[in-house]
Amino acid sequence: MPLLAFDPPPQPVVPLLDEAALFPVRRIYCVGRNYAAHRREMGGGDNPDPPFFFSKPCDAIVPPRANPPYPSVTHNLHHEMELVVAIGAGGADVAPAEALDLVFGYAAGVDLTRRDLQSAYREKGQPWEAAKGFDASAPISAIKRWFGPPPQGRITLSVNGQVKQDATVADMIWDVAAIISEASKLWRLEPGDLIYTGTPEGVGPLVRGDLVEGEIDDVGSLSFRVT
Repeated sequence: MPLLAFDPPPQPVVPLLDEAALFPVRRIYCVGRNYAAHRREMGGGDNPDPPFFFSKPCDAIVPPRANPPYPSVTHNLHHEMELVVAIGAGGADVAPAEALDLVFGYAAGVDLTRRDLQSAYREKGQPWEAAKGFDASAPISAIKRWFGPPPQGRITLSVNGQVKQDATVADMIWDVAAIISEASKLWRLEPGDLIYTGTPEGVGPLVRGDLVEGEIDDVGSLSFRVT
């Protein structure tokens, strides 16, 4: 083994629901505008585009029972509640009919977004990686190992006890199989990858001290306070 100049950073991990094992995170992919009502609230039209992706660094993960800090260089931090797909098998150019074979399990997640930065970058035609891929921008629940068809139930998020997002996963424009298939055309997916599948309508701002609670039927729940 080659001599390293310094110790490598710790491996980001997510616990498994009701299991002692941990899920090592390799990459985080995210899907944009995957619910029709959210497309409209963000100024998009009614005709869906093919799925598009952005990414977050793997160490952006905020594991259960950890609290993300309010990030720097923003005055408009938004919550986006999402179903997260955990990948357990590798593949490239995977057909939709075979895509679910790559699924290890599912989790509930929140895509935290510096909305003011995103808007400013978008107006200038610049990439908005800093609006999405910042430190501690990917809170997540424990991952539930899963067999069978993907979740289709209710997805909700509340802030300080007030419901802000309330929809069903079945409302997604692109379902889990289509998302995995499209992602596998752009990257070779590998065990340890996570895919945040998009958020329903109702996204909105968070401030320091807010208690955020999210849940997806049959998948899991998460809660954190913005510090």
